[in-house]
Amino acid sequence: MRTTLTRLIGCALLLVAQAGFAGLKADQPTVLITGANRGIGLEFTQQIAARGWNVIATARNPDEAAELQALAKKHPGLVIEKLDVTDHPGIDALAAQYKDQPIDVLISNAALTPRLKTAFSGKTAMIDYEVARKSFETNALGAIKVASTFLPHVIASQQKKIVFISSKGGSFAEGPKGPIMFEYRASKAALNMLVYSFSYETRGKGVTTIALSPGSVNTEPAPGEFGYGSKIRQPGAIEPPESVAGMLKVIDGLSTAQNGQFLDYKDGRVIPW
Repeated sequence: MRTTLTRLIGCALLLVAQAGFAGLKADQPTVLITGANRGIGLEFTQQIAARGWNVIATARNPDEAAELQALAKKHPGLVIEKLDVTDHPGIDALAAQYKDQPIDVLISNAALTPRLKTAFSGKTAMIDYEVARKSFETNALGAIKVASTFLPHVIASQQKKIVFISSKGGSFAEGPKGPIMFEYRASKAALNMLVYSFSYETRGKGVTTIALSPGSVNTEPAPGEFGYGSKIRQPGAIEPPESVAGMLKVIDGLSTAQNGQFLDYKDGRVIPW
């Protein structure tokens, strides 16, 4: 009886594992994208899926991601998974689900961008410390948790690339001058340091790890964020298709010599930070 039960459990686990690979094509590269339900993440998903590549697109609430769901219907190599990058057990579970799936490019895009009335106040007294904690948990700690957990999947791939979407806001040299966006800029500076440190771990494994600036991009605020529903665009900002097209060109041309660098989306130049 115990042997039969063990076999049944084993078969059930195998079916779950196989279900995770449904739709993925063995002859195409595979890309994992976090925060794929809107903005830059959604555009990455669209442009990469259009190549015919496999995309594992993650979102905190897939059932509410109408545009992402519509893309999945058009592209058979696109699968959607639920993932909150601050949920570490959830990250472990997803990695286990795809334990035998090589991931050629991991794009760590999920981030919290504070769109607060106080973001441009210029006063430390106006820092929202709860938002600051969430920013670090998402933008820095969540990002590195995903990358470190899925590192074996990237090592097993052909391309072996890990890309963290950062921001010039985290650069001392090229970030905005003045005391603004304390929560966001500090979390992105922390991310840049984590990427730099992580690159020492990945270089001996043939994996190229970089931080990548998308430029100043117009993205729609999410429900609950300041400015939600507004049609106002940032002066001089670019749209997601232009940003992602530039970033993909940089990603396609990455070499191991660029491991640990912070690069610009336009031409792949190194950004001092």
